[in-house]
Amino acid sequence: MDPIELAQALIRRPSVTPADAGAMDVVERALAGLGFACRRMKFGEIENLYAKRGVTAPNLCFAGHTDVAPAGDEAAWTHGPFEGRIEGGVLYGRGAADMKGAVAAFIAAVSQVLAAGEPAGSLSFLITGDEEGEATDGTRRVVEALKKEGERIDACIVGEPSSAKVLGDMVKVGRRGSLNAWIAVEGRQGHAAYPDRAANPIPPLVALLSRLEADRLDDGFPGFQPSNLQITTVDVGNPATNVIPAKASARLNIRFNPVHSSKSLSAWLEVERAAVAAAFPGGRVEMKIVSSGEAFITEPGPFVALVSQAVEAACGQAPELSTTGGTSDARFIRALCPVVELGLVGASMHGIDEHAPAADILALTALYRGLIERYFKTFS
Repeated sequence: MDPIELAQALIRRPSVTPADAGAMDVVERALAGLGFACRRMKFGEIENLYAKRGVTAPNLCFAGHTDVAPAGDEAAWTHGPFEGRIEGGVLYGRGAADMKGAVAAFIAAVSQVLAAGEPAGSLSFLITGDEEGEATDGTRRVVEALKKEGERIDACIVGEPSSAKVLGDMVKVGRRGSLNAWIAVEGRQGHAAYPDRAANPIPPLVALLSRLEADRLDDGFPGFQPSNLQITTVDVGNPATNVIPAKASARLNIRFNPVHSSKSLSAWLEVERAAVAAAFPGGRVEMKIVSSGEAFITEPGPFVALVSQAVEAACGQAPELSTTGGTSDARFIRALCPVVELGLVGASMHGIDEHAPAADILALTALYRGLIERYFKTFS
């Protein structure tokens, strides 16, 4: 199977999250042709696929997503974002790096492995159409269903574009957690010249944000960056110069390492909210908190060592084991098994002219093939 042609076919399906646009059909046809039992698992409007070949342990899984980020200004692209055009040996298109190129590479690698003989175990694919969006009806739901059914997955490779500068220079072995908070302060509108007749919501909002920013969360955790809090928006929407507004709001995001949990951070935020609310008797200070994932790490061990060895054998260098970056669906899969992220160079992902060198896709295919063969030789 040609990974370049398969990647082009996937890119030509404009599966901007949460739309599928037939991308999952492309994956299913390819896997069914390789003898995989394909099971579509639709939750809400999201298309998901769990495909498996084999019934014996160990079960090595590849996880990925076919949905992509919006293309932005399509006129700014050198080639259309959904054309899958190759120029100068480079494949252009939304999803080339993140992560249709990796999905195609792993399927092609499996086709090569199977052409050489049946592996001593099982291979599976967990593919979702809900990674770039809310991530509520995608991998999270599939993992919950598989756990209830008693499905066993022994190890998983997520095809996120983990490489930083060159293919294989980095493997993600964990991620920080992510928590979002929405703050809404309600006061009482009035004339700016008569503040005693109003309750300005802006000072308590600023006070709360200042308290949160002033508190250093931690100094880091082994293998992780320090946790950080970022205020992502402050909104009042007051067009007048002489009116004290009735409402003010803000939103913040916290990326946290294993020093914290979403529960401990939520408790801290509530203490700070309550303190500011107590000093603002003229109005209300409310906060909504949503966590999208806890911090996790796949500890060094036989599986991580095997992945590192496969990368070094294919790329000529041992990868850096990293926990940097945002969140990924690995945060859900870790409930099933050890999981790492290994894929293409991610520098162009989500940007105009997202791309991946065709040579990198072919090299990733070879890397994945070597990893699969090494895995079954070691753990079967």
